[in-house]
Amino acid sequence: MDLAQLTRDLEDLRSEALAQAAAAPDTTAVEALEIELLGKKGRLTGVLRGIGGLPAEDRPRVGAIANAVREAIEAALRERGAALRGGELEARLRRERLDVTTPGRPLRRGSLHPSIEAMADIARIFAQFGFVVVESPEVEDDLKNFQMLNIPPDHPARDLWDTLYVDQPGNLLRTHTSPGQIRVMQSMAPPIRVLLPGRCYRYEAVDASHGFEFFQVEGLMVDEGTTLADLKGLLDQFAHAMFGAGRKTRFRPGYYPFTEPSVAFDVECLVCGGPGCPACGRTGWMTILGAGMVHPVVLQYGGLDPERYQGFAFGMGPERISMLKHGITDLRLFMDNDLRFLEQFR
Repeated sequence: MDLAQLTRDLEDLRSEALAQAAAAPDTTAVEALEIELLGKKGRLTGVLRGIGGLPAEDRPRVGAIANAVREAIEAALRERGAALRGGELEARLRRERLDVTTPGRPLRRGSLHPSIEAMADIARIFAQFGFVVVESPEVEDDLKNFQMLNIPPDHPARDLWDTLYVDQPGNLLRTHTSPGQIRVMQSMAPPIRVLLPGRCYRYEAVDASHGFEFFQVEGLMVDEGTTLADLKGLLDQFAHAMFGAGRKTRFRPGYYPFTEPSVAFDVECLVCGGPGCPACGRTGWMTILGAGMVHPVVLQYGGLDPERYQGFAFGMGPERISMLKHGITDLRLFMDNDLRFLEQFR
């Protein structure tokens, strides 16, 4: 190939490339055209392979022409690309434009689950009497869940708890929040005033009044000279704050291995107000929790001297409190995640 032919090929390539660049429809076409014309295997590279057949004195002239052609093509592609990008940006802005005057979509507001709300109310009321919230583990050992609570392996009261054991011998899902009493007494010095909320688990058939998973709130107070009268006065104040001032209350005998004496705490029926109705079994009373004075054996397991310290404990179910407060008749509703039920508590 001679000098004249190579020069004509370069000029023809420039003319054709400038026309193609001007006609490129979008930035993708510009990028493809750049590879086609100026890439390692592009058309300009193919033309320049003919330089090797020229005399040495002609090669600088062709090189200068080739550089000029490359610069012209690059400038044309750059200019066309910038123009196309500007147009594409304008089109995108028009397409994605937001009308800020349009009313926004309403957001559905959630609410606390009734069990969580009840536990928050319980904690708020008892906080006024100096009680603080302490958490304890859901997986316990048999020692703290039973034996240190005055329930040895052969104790008949174990039949009251249908226990779910885990893989390691002696470990179980706690059946009540009472094991937290031992942990608190072993780690805190009197005076002690704590609430222990959390999930509990029992191997039970699920029905309207029973569940295998439920919440409990344990209360514990230990000090010198603590009496059953202190427990009665505290629970009276709690019942009035939770269910209304002037609500009648009563103690009646109960049984729990880890308290002595043990009591059930009742409030005046929230449905009939006392005369008796189906909701309260015609008695005029509703039981809201069990309580009692901490058994001396439990105090000893907690590392405290029962000759010096006395205490009381109480345990309640927040679902039970919600059922009484809101007239709910089925415990299963608390775990069904039915929005028709939950939205009532907004």
